[in-house]
Amino acid sequence: MKDSNFLKEHNARSMWHPMAHPADSLANPPTIVTGAQGVRITDIDGHEVVDAVGGLWNVNLGFSCAPIKAAIAAQLDRLPYYSTFRGTSNDAVIELSEELRRFFAPDGLTRAFYTSGGSDSVETALRLARQYHKIRGQAQRVKFLSLKKGYHGTHFGGASVNGNANFRTAYEPLLAGCHHIPAPYTYRNPFNESDPAKLAQLCLAALEDEIAFQGANTIAAFIMEPVLGAGGVIPPHESFMPGVREICTRHGILLIADEVITAFGRTGSWSGSRHWGVQPDFMCTAKAITNGYFPFGAVMIAEDVAQVFEGDKTGAAAIGHGYTYSGHPVGAAAALACLAETERLNVPENAAARGAQLHQGLLALAEKYDVIGDVRGGHGLMCALELVSDRAKKTPIDKKTIGTLQEVAYRAGAMVRVSGANVIMSPPLILTAADVQVILSALDQGFAAL
Repeated sequence: MKDSNFLKEHNARSMWHPMAHPADSLANPPTIVTGAQGVRITDIDGHEVVDAVGGLWNVNLGFSCAPIKAAIAAQLDRLPYYSTFRGTSNDAVIELSEELRRFFAPDGLTRAFYTSGGSDSVETALRLARQYHKIRGQAQRVKFLSLKKGYHGTHFGGASVNGNANFRTAYEPLLAGCHHIPAPYTYRNPFNESDPAKLAQLCLAALEDEIAFQGANTIAAFIMEPVLGAGGVIPPHESFMPGVREICTRHGILLIADEVITAFGRTGSWSGSRHWGVQPDFMCTAKAITNGYFPFGAVMIAEDVAQVFEGDKTGAAAIGHGYTYSGHPVGAAAALACLAETERLNVPENAAARGAQLHQGLLALAEKYDVIGDVRGGHGLMCALELVSDRAKKTPIDKKTIGTLQEVAYRAGAMVRVSGANVIMSPPLILTAADVQVILSALDQGFAAL
């Protein structure tokens, strides 16, 4: 490996980083991570910190999960790749499909379509939703509804249903027929409503209104995250997702749960939809399905939707969609090992306990520092702080100030993620109580430096 000076100098000269201005990466070289163990990462200078980002919401079991590493190595030795396009398959992906069918049975999901990651999974669900209605003779159902502040990846379909302009404007015009309703975001919403239950009802009314305006018979699906993640960790009131499910069912609209972040224990439940007692028609998964050790994803499909496809006699259900790496045997082997370890450790239980501890600690910091405008969390290990320069006016903090907080917290022992005015935390689900205190102490020092 090249020496550290070479790596630091050349990082942004020969590559562009996702979600960053190329010039900014040149001017402000990123942290170069060279090692990881448990819930800690080590940078190129030997500085070790607790990773409160969990890789990118995906390293639920930490960086040292031996069963997954062993499964990947064994599969590479036995069958490193083969296609699952029509006519061929592999044993690992068949076994995984049966395990996922069992795991997601409480969610009413019985079939899997494999992808290479979260954006692929969203794209797949959007396509299959349109195809579902065409099979049923309702070809006019092509529109999609989603939430403002929602995040659904970076493909054209996902960007089109995204509810954040940062991921849209540079790439417009996007997919036609995508419309957004207000998110149940109590800190900032067009209704000036701070009561979560009342806000949920107002957002549901907005959904009903948009359906009436667009025409229910033109809408293919509504897509949402059970807890909004990249938009700033926005948990809805417990009545919201069940309300969405009822409205969608009544109008013949499919419900797509984007659980790229929330599946496999992150919310303190085995899935985000299950957390709210909802069965979706499609569920998008990726990230933690292999603990981040291999690029892999799966769209889970409800039994009644599957029956429409499998019962088709016209040829309309032929799926003209897929990826070279759909059902990759190494990814499937990794996912099998990951699922087994996730269940063995019962990670939702620890996610709920440590998430409550982290949330309470963040609330205490908010009492101490006026720069914290809002604290969000309380549903597993998903937490965020929204920072303001004026708490009364809710004026978002400037980028430089929040960058200083991130730098000081990192030096003090914790990697946190900054997105806009939000400090987001999504640590591994094997986090200990002591690890939570390290994160809180690092943030405390960061806020003190401001």
